[in-house]
Amino acid sequence: MDTGVTYCMALCTSPSEAHALELARGLVDHRLAACVQVLPIRSVYRWEGKREEEEERLILAKTRVDLFDRLVEFVRKGHPYQVPEIVRLDIAGGLDAYLSWVGESTG
Repeated sequence: MDTGVTYCMALCTSPSEAHALELARGLVDHRLAACVQVLPIRSVYRWEGKREEEEERLILAKTRVDLFDRLVEFVRKGHPYQVPEIVRLDIAGGLDAYLSWVGESTG
């Protein structure tokens, strides 16, 4: 389904700073993301019927919608989680110069 959206942000969690940075560098190096931010977070979630609580890293990757499936494939290849969080948030608008840069950096 074509939504007319060109850019998006992919959110993913990682169990460690080292893994998150490795993932971020790979996404940028493979031109699957123009910019990736890595933030420390604390996640509370339910897994296999139990409440869990973990320190994680949140990865925010700015990319193009047409690259999202390739980004997902790249993340899943080396991710240690059985079910990694990979979520797409479409970007409805933003600074034209920034969005153009995202397009150029991933093209």
